[in-house]
Amino acid sequence: MKRGLLFFLMATLTLTGCNMNKDDSITQPKPDKEVTGTLGEDPDVLVTNLHSPWSIQKDGDTMYVSERTGTIVEWDKGKMTRQKVHLKKTLSAKAEAGLLGFLLTPDFSKSGQAFAYYTYEEGGDSINRIIILQKVGDNWQEKETLIDGIPSGEYHHGGRIKIGPDDKLYATTGDARKPEIAQDINSLGGKVLRMNLDGTIPKDNPFGNSYVYSYGHRNPQGLAWDESGQLYESEHGDSAHDELNMIDPGKNYGWPEIEGDEQKPDMVNPLIHSGEQTWAPSGMAYFDGKLYFAALRGESVKSYDVQSGKLTTIITGFGRIRDVSVDGEFLYFISNNTDGRGNPDEKDDKLYRVPLSRLKNMS
Repeated sequence: MKRGLLFFLMATLTLTGCNMNKDDSITQPKPDKEVTGTLGEDPDVLVTNLHSPWSIQKDGDTMYVSERTGTIVEWDKGKMTRQKVHLKKTLSAKAEAGLLGFLLTPDFSKSGQAFAYYTYEEGGDSINRIIILQKVGDNWQEKETLIDGIPSGEYHHGGRIKIGPDDKLYATTGDARKPEIAQDINSLGGKVLRMNLDGTIPKDNPFGNSYVYSYGHRNPQGLAWDESGQLYESEHGDSAHDELNMIDPGKNYGWPEIEGDEQKPDMVNPLIHSGEQTWAPSGMAYFDGKLYFAALRGESVKSYDVQSGKLTTIITGFGRIRDVSVDGEFLYFISNNTDGRGNPDEKDDKLYRVPLSRLKNMS
């Protein structure tokens, strides 16, 4: 697929949602006509020839990108190095599976350690686990298991891991195409999980002796926090009705009992959803009042203004987008056209960089 050279400004594919346990004073704007604009120049391309990339990490001026095939790409001073990840289990090659979430530890510059979320095959079953990796030269070694036995299957693995402002590790898990487990708080599938950095269960988690932080999720793949510590999550709906959710501890987000604007007692509706369209949202970042999230089927980066409710497509023309990252000066994003569902260009996939100053007036 030939990539466009433009970034498009599309205001506003906003759809009204509600959050039943939050102040309803934030009103959603009504849909308006589509407006198209351009930044006038292409984004910087930092890395090319990525293989099904999934997560972006940054340490100083060095970038790291996890690849589902079981490698980590390091980009430092313009040089790309593909580093093998040595795992204790057989990495799954199933659709959507593999090496997914990747997160440098807060002391990475000293410890050389990172967290990772991966799918493995054992005894004919697919299983997800969260581990600690140790960087040794240009290789990574699985060092320690934090959580094992996260449900897996052909699809819906979740896989995003991030550290919150409370210094806890959060992880999104999918329903493994068994929707009923999303409502079962004794299952780790279809959840947002919360743990201490050593893998133990925090004493203040909402359910006793449980990693479960929220439940009723289908296939969540994005996490971000605002300045107040409020957690947001992005989630794939059932062919449509993709969601952005405002996550609170112990709450039930409805899948598979409700989706979109449907309501049931004690179930929380999304902050916003895609209606009959499909975004397939993945990685997400928060900066200066806006959530920036990657869209796979939507083939774009979108921004959502938390206060006004305005949803804007700010980047398009580069195919499927898997993850975004913001460091205060730049927005980074990775295309995901080599995952078996895209239509790759020459030298896909790529890591891109855009100055936030060029996006400020667009979203």
